[in-house]
Amino acid sequence: MAWRAVFTALEAVCEENITALSGHTDLLCGNASGRLVTCMRKIQDHGRALEPVVAGFTAVYHHYDFDADTPGNGYRTLVKVLQSCLLHIIHKGRYITSNCHRAFFRANHNASEMEAYSSALCQLRALLYLAQRLLHDNGHGQLYSLQDGELSKRFVREYTSMHKACFYGRCLGFQFSPTLRPFLQTVVISMVSFGESYGKQQSGLGMAAFSFLTSGKYVIDPELRGAEFERITQNLDMKFWKSFWNLTESELLSGLASIASNLVQLNLTLTIPPEPLRLPLASDPRLFASVSPPVAHWGPGPVNMRLISYELREGQDSEELLAFSRTEAPPISLSLVPFGAQKHPPSPWLLIHFHGGGFVAQTSKSHENYLKSWSKDLNVPVLSVDYSLAPEAPFPRALEECFYAYCWALKNCHLLGSTAERVCLAGDSAGGNLCITVSMRAIACGVRVPDGIMAAYPATLLTTDASPSRLLTLIDPLLPLGVLSKCLNAYAGVDSQAVQPTEGTSTLSALGRDTALLISDLTHGTSNWIQSFLPAEVLGSLSSSHRKSLDNEAHYISTLPCSSSCNSSSGPRDYPEGFEPLRSERLAVIQTPSCPIVKNPFVSPLLSPDDLLRGLPPVHLVASALDALLDDSVMFAKKLRDMGQPVTLRVVEDLPHGFLSLSALAKETKVASDICVERIREVFQQQTPSSCNHKQPSLERTNHGPSN
Repeated sequence: MAWRAVFTALEAVCEENITALSGHTDLLCGNASGRLVTCMRKIQDHGRALEPVVAGFTAVYHHYDFDADTPGNGYRTLVKVLQSCLLHIIHKGRYITSNCHRAFFRANHNASEMEAYSSALCQLRALLYLAQRLLHDNGHGQLYSLQDGELSKRFVREYTSMHKACFYGRCLGFQFSPTLRPFLQTVVISMVSFGESYGKQQSGLGMAAFSFLTSGKYVIDPELRGAEFERITQNLDMKFWKSFWNLTESELLSGLASIASNLVQLNLTLTIPPEPLRLPLASDPRLFASVSPPVAHWGPGPVNMRLISYELREGQDSEELLAFSRTEAPPISLSLVPFGAQKHPPSPWLLIHFHGGGFVAQTSKSHENYLKSWSKDLNVPVLSVDYSLAPEAPFPRALEECFYAYCWALKNCHLLGSTAERVCLAGDSAGGNLCITVSMRAIACGVRVPDGIMAAYPATLLTTDASPSRLLTLIDPLLPLGVLSKCLNAYAGVDSQAVQPTEGTSTLSALGRDTALLISDLTHGTSNWIQSFLPAEVLGSLSSSHRKSLDNEAHYISTLPCSSSCNSSSGPRDYPEGFEPLRSERLAVIQTPSCPIVKNPFVSPLLSPDDLLRGLPPVHLVASALDALLDDSVMFAKKLRDMGQPVTLRVVEDLPHGFLSLSALAKETKVASDICVERIREVFQQQTPSSCNHKQPSLERTNHGPSN
């Protein structure tokens, strides 16, 4: 539906609801009629104010796209998210108009639903006003305010006080594909339930029982769930965040996920000792460059990797390779090679993978399900690097380990089942950043660069600089600004505790938790299924005690004036007279990265001088329109294109950050993963070796698209 038609339909629905509900309070329970009328009038006011704002964005947002064939940037996304919210309101409003006079109409439930979306609409209105300020103050075609620190500070100040709970309760995930909303609800319920039991001195069984009992109330009471999730993410504890996301590393959860994944003949964990390497120079193979093992923060140390291969290939069962697997390796699963399996010749291709996780969480184990599919679809060995994680291992430890792993793979490709005639780097989020910076490091060292890069939703600017897509951190359940800033600070080494891992352990071996606790977290997802069988009256009675307290809190939030920190020192007023966003009673504490490390080109490649990026292989970026890091991909693609570097950008719709890890959950995520596979295939099948620095004709066409 076109945006003008959406606003026309919204106005009509508001009028229909107000007319239908006014004067018919006797047909509704309690004061629900008055609540709905008041709510619809607020929505009507928001809609009338937002229509000219949206008109302004739609007139200019195409200037911020990568090219005419790739519509996608943060301004477009904000309009799209607003439209999704309005369509939900229109749908719910039409239902209320048609059913409000029926005997079994759930008046209080529908009033609460509409109030939640009214609050969300109010906050989205505030985000669009902030985006207007970005549009006004940034240069033409620029999505980041890199030269205006005050503008970014104002955005952070607004985030600290703005109400966010409405986006994590009834409105959770409204902007994403409907098939992913149950998953997002499960994640949020799991996190708030895990938060109650985290840090308590309980046995595994006691913690499981406690989590099971507490998860139910968050299913029944969306307002309580939203308020608790906001509380957790406002002042995030990094250890809690790492512990929660590392649950995906557990044997139980990974074992369940593996049931639906592709079977591979080789899934081997390797530990490579820290020994210097000698590689031929790309400019003159008769000369060699010395590559030192990673040394940052605690001196030389081994590098952990995982080798995945759909088919057993020559070299993969060699004693030389298996010797690396018999070292002091992390206690993770190992798929043994079937007895008598046929060995295939080495593949001419090699895929080297760096996983995501904000530089602070997860390993290759969290990502092996889609890596197994990639190995099968591409018929290629996959080497995934388990680099050390922040805050214990801040920059540049992860980069050093990934570069060392890349060089080791080039030198020992015969052990990996490949001749490495073509090598592609692939990674998502933080891993996408490492793909780019490892290639930059290869250029700087003079060794062979990879033949191409596939980076999915990469982080190319590790600062809290404001951009329109980063305004989404106010509403994103997977990447709120509190989480993003903590990850950036951890990688930059702000308040880090850089210590050498305990002997015999690593980031992999520190991931286990009690099995009983993991079982309890699985119950959170099933509780949503159980809820669908409960009558509305039962749900209402079970949550009445929480509802009363949260009604009081909601009233407080809705009437709270802007905190003194919001506008008193923020320069020009960001909002028109008479409007203020809803404020939270809990102020977030956001520590913006201020140390110079975040502007290091090998931390934030978007800030790299052209000389460090010149010579990169073809870069294929796959981003999501609803990702807070969308503008990172758009601006980096523009930077490479303007330099004459080969680059492509694909923007997929309706998916959150981290969609690769969700590829088995929905058709949309599987399609997005397949797009990534095709980009990798392009790298492998291109004819001209990247070492000759010749650009493919197809990539040149992409490279020289319109710059408006």
